[in-house]
Amino acid sequence: MKAQAELYQLYKDNLFSICLKYCRNREEAQDNLQDAFIEIFSKIKSYKGNGSFEGWMKRITINKAIDKYKKDKTVNITINDNIMMDTSIESGTLEVIPLEDVLNIIQELPPKYRLVFNLYELDGYSHKEISDLLQISINTSKSNLHRAKGILKTKIQQSLQLTHQNQTSNGI
Repeated sequence: MKAQAELYQLYKDNLFSICLKYCRNREEAQDNLQDAFIEIFSKIKSYKGNGSFEGWMKRITINKAIDKYKKDKTVNITINDNIMMDTSIESGTLEVIPLEDVLNIIQELPPKYRLVFNLYELDGYSHKEISDLLQISINTSKSNLHRAKGILKTKIQQSLQLTHQNQTSNGI
């Protein structure tokens, strides 16, 4: 029990950050963290030393969020070939917006887009790996990533406009 408590204290913040990326809100992230640690503790003997221990725990944490998404998934994902558009965000834009605001914007994405965006952009998964994890086609993974980027670009631009309006009205 003492070793489990120490392990939890050592990794809870890092794993909670991962949970926040994949979950809709803090409460869901806390539930996911708890579920991940339960599995980590119950399967710790199966860790064979291949790769880092922290990486093994991160994989479990991400998989727990994906499992929850699969259980809650009620809408079929459709592909629209016309959505492949340039969604790049201007250089330096993200430096103006506080990191917490960017994370909140990511959390507001629809679950199917948020998962693909996080897996691809933040955790380095390939579209093939994402398609296997989420049981979707590679094209759907690509489509959802582009849609997520489009939504993020719009929301970030709105946030920048709001920041600019506030600065202007405050005489900054």
